[in-house]
Amino acid sequence: MAESWETRRFRWMFRFFPCYWGTGARVAYVASDWKEMRVELPLSVRTRNYVGTIFGGSIYGAVDPIYMLMLIKLLGPGYVVWDKAATIRFRKPGRSKLTAVFKISDEELASIRGALETERSIDRLYVVELVSEEGQVCATIDKTLYIRKTERRAEATAR
Repeated sequence: MAESWETRRFRWMFRFFPCYWGTGARVAYVASDWKEMRVELPLSVRTRNYVGTIFGGSIYGAVDPIYMLMLIKLLGPGYVVWDKAATIRFRKPGRSKLTAVFKISDEELASIRGALETERSIDRLYVVELVSEEGQVCATIDKTLYIRKTERRAEATAR
């Protein structure tokens, strides 16, 4: 799916967000419906560690906010989304540009909304892999996100 002007502007502006800029990564693609994003992390002077591979902090920082931002956009203002926990497994040294693809399906969104009809909050686990240009998985990150309806939304629903 192509990018929209809104998602293209978001991607462009995100390059200048200081916390993310510091990782050395860049958001390379945002689908117009916010259901897919792609992040690229090059091996460069800014991301290279002491032994000449991509710094682990840059690897984690490159993927850290993405699922949270996607869910905030997809669920809308009636929901609170926070990063809750993360686990990273380094599988191979990053010796070339790494790419991560993030996807959230319609089924996942329906499942979240349905679960929050009967529960106050839920945790969701999302897994993302950073893959080298050679197709090797260099790192796997498990992200746990906390999601709940906002109090204002819950009160409006009760009326």
